[in-house]
Amino acid sequence: MDHNTIALLMFSTMLLMMLTGQRVFGAIGFVAVVAAFALWGPGGTQMGFGSVMKLMKWTPLLTLPMFVYMGYVMSESRLAEDLYRMFHVWFGPLPGGLAIGTILLMVMISVMNGLSVAGMAIGATIALPELLRRNYDKLMISGVIQAGSSLGILIPPSVVLVLFSLIARQPVSELWLAGAIPGLLMATLFVAYIVIRCKLNPDLAPPMDAEERAAITMREKLRLLRAGLMPVFIFVAMMVPFLKGWASLTEASVIGALSAVLAAAVKRRFTWQVFKVSTENTLKITVMFMLIITAALSFGAVFDGLGAGRAIEDFFTESLGLGPWQILILMQLSFLVMGMFLDDTAMLVIVAPVYVSLARHLGFDMIWYGVLYTITCQVAYLTPPFGYNLFLMKAMAPKEFTLPVIYASVIPFVGVMVLTLILVMIFPQLALWLPHAVLGR
Repeated sequence: MDHNTIALLMFSTMLLMMLTGQRVFGAIGFVAVVAAFALWGPGGTQMGFGSVMKLMKWTPLLTLPMFVYMGYVMSESRLAEDLYRMFHVWFGPLPGGLAIGTILLMVMISVMNGLSVAGMAIGATIALPELLRRNYDKLMISGVIQAGSSLGILIPPSVVLVLFSLIARQPVSELWLAGAIPGLLMATLFVAYIVIRCKLNPDLAPPMDAEERAAITMREKLRLLRAGLMPVFIFVAMMVPFLKGWASLTEASVIGALSAVLAAAVKRRFTWQVFKVSTENTLKITVMFMLIITAALSFGAVFDGLGAGRAIEDFFTESLGLGPWQILILMQLSFLVMGMFLDDTAMLVIVAPVYVSLARHLGFDMIWYGVLYTITCQVAYLTPPFGYNLFLMKAMAPKEFTLPVIYASVIPFVGVMVLTLILVMIFPQLALWLPHAVLGR
């Protein structure tokens, strides 16, 4: 059996196992171990083991539990509620103001967590009831919360970019800085869409009524502004030492986690229950990612050992005779299609052995390509039928948010994401300027 047939058999077996409901790490790891044993005998299992040991020596991976813990402390100690109340008071009088405030809340949550699930949990428990109470349109509510929470996988400290850095062997600090401007650009375009949509149809998102506005004094506004700036303090305390070179990435993540604990303690909200829930959830998320990463590395080691990646590169460049940009566009389109059926981690595992090496072979900047990949992951989170955020929204929202409503609500926001992807492809400096300015890349 030639190596192309073996590679196709590995992919099809893994996809079949995923479609039957097997866990992602189980499907990937099983195929990797069986293929290694069948191809090289007992010694073949050392390929995956060697890759895993390299992972264990990769110190930036320690940032993963630190950032996840920081996000859960913020959520469980209700510091995010203060932030949302601030946005509510300051933006509520505008048409669509509370939806704008929700997007800004998600941006702040993103810079403190790096996971979409944290934004979804906070949006569904804090923002959604308030938006419903103020008679916001259900499509607007669902779309805003889902799209806003997806910013967590692009804006630093993105966990998805940490995974990409591991697969592509790129510095995670450069990838984080590269994701900042595209992430903020996307958030700005979300806000622009909300403003334009609410100008055209004010009934979608009615502003705070005059009586309620009059009841809020300037003193109360300033008090809420001060309370809401606590998360900003956490972000500054974490990022300034890192950007100034005073602390490594791993040390900065510890500073961030300690800052979140300190902020919760100052508010007298760091209870035993907060500590217990945050620690347990951090452990669950970290173990899940570690299992997936180790399975992915084992699969990649076997795939590289087959030489199948080079064969696929030759197929695109020599057999089809396509140019670099044509191949890049095809890769991004395939990401978008796969995102309808697979989550971001599964996509990375399936295509990383091919696409990362192919993009490098074509001469594309890997930091820039990492941002493109991450944006397509965001789209994957929102595209039916199996978008990750779609199911989270269904699980967390009230019963009136049916699947047709949830599916329809994301369409305009997916359009904004695709627009951002096109802009970053046309203007690579949107992603590359900040790493160059800060790190001299």
